[in-house]
Amino acid sequence: MASAITVLMVVGMILVVMLTTGRTVGAEQDVLDSIDSAGTRSVTIRADPDAGLTADVLDRIDGIEGIEWAAGLSSAVDATNSAVPDGTRVPVRIVYGSHLERLGIPIDSPLPGALVWASAGAAEQLGTPDFVGGVSIVNAGGSFGLGGRLEVPDFLRPFEPLALVPQAADGEERLSVLVVIAETPDLVSPVSKAVVSLLGVDDPSKVTIQTSEALSKLRGLIDAQLRDFSRGLVIALLSLTSLLLAVLLYGLVQMRRKDFGRRRALGASRALIICLLLTQTAVLCLAGTALGIGISLIVLASAGDPLPGASFTGALAVLTVTTALAAALTPAIAASSREPIRELRIP
Repeated sequence: MASAITVLMVVGMILVVMLTTGRTVGAEQDVLDSIDSAGTRSVTIRADPDAGLTADVLDRIDGIEGIEWAAGLSSAVDATNSAVPDGTRVPVRIVYGSHLERLGIPIDSPLPGALVWASAGAAEQLGTPDFVGGVSIVNAGGSFGLGGRLEVPDFLRPFEPLALVPQAADGEERLSVLVVIAETPDLVSPVSKAVVSLLGVDDPSKVTIQTSEALSKLRGLIDAQLRDFSRGLVIALLSLTSLLLAVLLYGLVQMRRKDFGRRRALGASRALIICLLLTQTAVLCLAGTALGIGISLIVLASAGDPLPGASFTGALAVLTVTTALAAALTPAIAASSREPIRELRIP
């Protein structure tokens, strides 16, 4: 009976934590993941044509720690479908960078500098939804074949419709836009300052900088508030459960005092009695924890609620068993302290 009650108490505690704090942690992670997207870790630097921003800035900022990705864009030129010279004009830019596969551009282009990758919006305006054909530069005479579909991340959405021609940089090419992605939101501010210091432009007044520093600060506030709430609730529930387990096990020790006295009379050491009680508690808590986690995950999934991560679930399981063992330690020591002669005399 006491074993069943112990398991039910652990299951109840796990269910309460998972369906309250676990749901909150899952929702928190969804919010933080959206804030942590590349669009909120971006630093976008725009330069006028006569500002003097050149492609060699990519080499200078390459040594800055905390940069996940960087690329430079040239000024846009209008282009049309080569088969429809009078068709809709779409801006085309040269892109410089070493990790363009993030945009769907292969590392090794079959025709370097001769292919353009277009976004779905740009291809639709060009009249090439199948990404087959070519584009011609208006009033310049140049042309490019369509290399494929361009994957447009959030930080490049403002430049839609987007068509990019990847080219290797010599260092002297003029850039109109420099996009830098920081590894984490809290690095946006220091990374932007470091990048600005290495721009090497002729006229800094003709350079504008746009960062997501405000969002990174908001992320820190949300994270701190949600963590404080979750931590307080878990501590309260674990404390209550440990108290109830301690009372339950102490009552179990009182009910089985003759059994413990008999074991002591047969030669069982105090350490063995303690180990027996702690092992029993650990087994029951593991069973209750597994059952509680399984039920709570099914409930959350069936309700369409966000699931807490494996790290939270694993930490809760470890903390539950550890707390239960700590609560069982005092009753176990009390059981091991029973004198065999005295307990066996009790009618």
